[in-house]
Amino acid sequence: MQFGGQTISYGALQAECDRAAAVLWHAWGVRPGDRVAWLGLNHSRQLVLLFALARIGAVLLPLNFRLAPAEWDLLVTDCAPGHLVHDAAMAQEAGDLAARHTALAVHGHDELMDGAACLPAPDAGTASSPVLLVYTSGTTSRPKAALHTQANLLANMRIAAKVQEMTARDRVLTVLPLFHVGGLCIQTLPALFAGACVLLHARFSADATLAAIRDDRPTLTLQVPATMKAITEHAQWPDSDWSCLRAVWAGSSVLPEPLVRAFHARGIPVCNVYGATETGPFSIALPPDQAFSHVGSCGWPAPGVEVRLGQVSAGVGELQIRAPNVAEAYWPQQPACDAQGWFATGDLARQDADGSYTVVGRARDLIISGGENIHPAEIEDQLATHPAVAECAAFGLADAQWGEAVAVAVVFKPGVLADEGELRDYLAQRLARYKLPRHWLRLDALPRTALGKVQRQLLAGLTLPASQTSSNTGTPRQAVAVKKLP
Repeated sequence: MQFGGQTISYGALQAECDRAAAVLWHAWGVRPGDRVAWLGLNHSRQLVLLFALARIGAVLLPLNFRLAPAEWDLLVTDCAPGHLVHDAAMAQEAGDLAARHTALAVHGHDELMDGAACLPAPDAGTASSPVLLVYTSGTTSRPKAALHTQANLLANMRIAAKVQEMTARDRVLTVLPLFHVGGLCIQTLPALFAGACVLLHARFSADATLAAIRDDRPTLTLQVPATMKAITEHAQWPDSDWSCLRAVWAGSSVLPEPLVRAFHARGIPVCNVYGATETGPFSIALPPDQAFSHVGSCGWPAPGVEVRLGQVSAGVGELQIRAPNVAEAYWPQQPACDAQGWFATGDLARQDADGSYTVVGRARDLIISGGENIHPAEIEDQLATHPAVAECAAFGLADAQWGEAVAVAVVFKPGVLADEGELRDYLAQRLARYKLPRHWLRLDALPRTALGKVQRQLLAGLTLPASQTSSNTGTPRQAVAVKKLP
């Protein structure tokens, strides 16, 4: 592994994992089933922490560093980790979090290497032991945590490594955040499983990625539409040499065709991988030899993964998945699958004649912006507390850069108004930046069904495209016109 200018051999990584497991067990008193949180950018010690916790049968909770403090509070309150490990970049935030949760012990990642713990830790973890707790926005405003066992992660490593044909000769560039199963489980853990070299970046930047392509010559990398767009729009893109890569894998159910074509024009296959936090996530994959002929497709079920469509209408149904890498439960004991082990993804897809799958939409209202899941209720619950807002509804609008952008329709209380800037500043104190609306629509009333449910599909139809500069980004965006419902 290469991280932070240092090369870490597999032997050194094993030694760090053994040391960390001993510290966790003997010095910190962590026991099987206990939760330990990580708050930081991508770091080799996050991987060390995961493996050490697996050794003793405990559970890693990776916290999304992009969340607002109030959102971290919800997660910590929900699953009650006893310890929080952080990197230097998030030291202040970690200390503030501990001040609000007095039962939470906070440690810099270097404390995992404390020399005081010299006795080895017991091998208390088993295949059925929970090891990874990952929160995901689902069908409700409160996030749920998929609880993956060691068997789930190992099955996902085997599946992902096999489909991507990973070997010890590969050099895998990781730039996506490890707090998501995408960044952690699609390539990083499978690469370590295969004995490959992981080139780990603290976070994505187009400059650093292009430099790594030039200097480190990776053979595989995982990207999302937002990072692909940043790369292809970079000044160095036309002259950069990407011949070292045998494939770019992309973690997204729907990939913008212009981005795919930009890489294909350079002779690089873009291979889509479909999945969810609950499914490992390696579920459906488009292999390199089919990438050029199946643009827009998610591909075929990975080995050992069963896929079916539920309630098919006009050839389209909800994707359902059953596989050994699918989490069986949400924290603490809520079933994630039905009695037969099928997980309902909420995504709508069709199966083509050759057996491949193409995602055509979502059965739920989830907004996916820049690879992040955002549920409308997360925004609505906060915005509704503003003194000028009578009611509101969030929805997604197609966006060339982010896949979807958050839009909000607002109904003000009689005689009270607030402008976009005031409302956005209000939300900025309560939500992560990527959840903040980019588009606003003022209405006299929200469109509703006879049963009172907001008709979100009608809200998107009320927007009018216009050439306008966003006040918060300085870049052209789609504007929305103020309209009244008939």
